[in-house]
Amino acid sequence: MTALGGNAKEALRSIVERVERLNEEKKAIAEDIREVFKEAKGNGFDVKAIRKIIKLRAEDEAKRREEQAVLDTYMHALGLLLD
Repeated sequence: MTALGGNAKEALRSIVERVERLNEEKKAIAEDIREVFKEAKGNGFDVKAIRKIIKLRAEDEAKRREEQAVLDTYMHALGLLLD
């Protein structure tokens, strides 16, 4: 096994510590998001629907429209969508 020199050792330590800090921030943000969804549920909103809306808003509009058109076509073919 090769030992790391002083600069490489410090760079590695810095990277590891930064990732550790970011992971802690990510945990805190995830907890904040859970709290917002709890609030939404407490106010009578459907959390599954909100999650779906958030996912849809993050997608490319053209892709979303294309997927919706295919879904509508299939639903119509199966009698799940009225004219």
